[in-house]
Amino acid sequence: MEKYSIGIDIGGTNTDFGLVDKGGNIIEILSLSTKDYFDYEIYLNEVTKNIIYLIEKSPNKDLIQGIGIGAPNGNYYNGTIEHAPNLNFKGIIPVKEYIENRLSEKGFPLKVTLTNDANAAAIGEMIYGGAKNVKNFLMITLGTGVGSGVVVDGKIVYGHDGFAGEVGHTIVQPVGRLCGCGRKGCVETYSSVTGIKKTALELIRETCTNSILRTLPEEEIGGKTIYQAGMQGDELAIKCFDITAKMLAIGMANAVAITSPEKIFLFGGLTKSGDLLMTPLKKYFEESLFVVFKNKIELKLSDLDENNAAILGAAALPF
Repeated sequence: MEKYSIGIDIGGTNTDFGLVDKGGNIIEILSLSTKDYFDYEIYLNEVTKNIIYLIEKSPNKDLIQGIGIGAPNGNYYNGTIEHAPNLNFKGIIPVKEYIENRLSEKGFPLKVTLTNDANAAAIGEMIYGGAKNVKNFLMITLGTGVGSGVVVDGKIVYGHDGFAGEVGHTIVQPVGRLCGCGRKGCVETYSSVTGIKKTALELIRETCTNSILRTLPEEEIGGKTIYQAGMQGDELAIKCFDITAKMLAIGMANAVAITSPEKIFLFGGLTKSGDLLMTPLKKYFEESLFVVFKNKIELKLSDLDENNAAILGAAALPF
């Protein structure tokens, strides 16, 4: 009989839920706004309600193997979210314990497994996407922040405390922008959707370059409008992608020196920018690599649908 699990992708903007069978088919999807919640207990109660809804929608409740969750700063060992800079909840959030307790109270004693959101995306790519036969790779997620999952010899690298592989929080500008993590110059502050907006606003303030972006209210400037301007040949928008790509390339090249991957998969909103991002990224990446790694590592866009990769990866955890 077909077995099922529930995969949850907790993002800085939205939390997405999927009821998934073992073959990777998503039967039902739900979404919840993460950014609207500031009290983690209220938020986790809503998460639990959505889980129960999906359990009820399952063809067979008894065949649900468990709940898998991908979350920013998710600690696989402890089942906690810890000091996530892009969430409204601060400190250490006992996600696994809280949800398991609420589900048990409702008569659904299911196990919850939690990992970093980028690790979940890496697992999704490894099981259902382009990394099926790749034993050593990096997964880079470009969303509200910059996440990363490291796979070595076919296994996710967690490190001794569950937080290994944070490429987004490696420093590429020691006196650079203040990051949500409290340090300065992290990759995330330049190469995320949030980062590219900051770059655009800085260039508008500090240069005289003509740009479509100067005609827009600040709140309308974001990844989509910068992309649209870039596609029209807007010099300032193209410079935004150049800076974004350069900082990301340095961070990835540093990660390569430690992990020696065969491929790097890129996933998330900014990857929709196509050549505006990928052309300078490939250039700066090769320039930044230690010589023994040059021309060996393929940069690839994820084979999985942006909305489903992390859900599928999370859903694979209970299996």
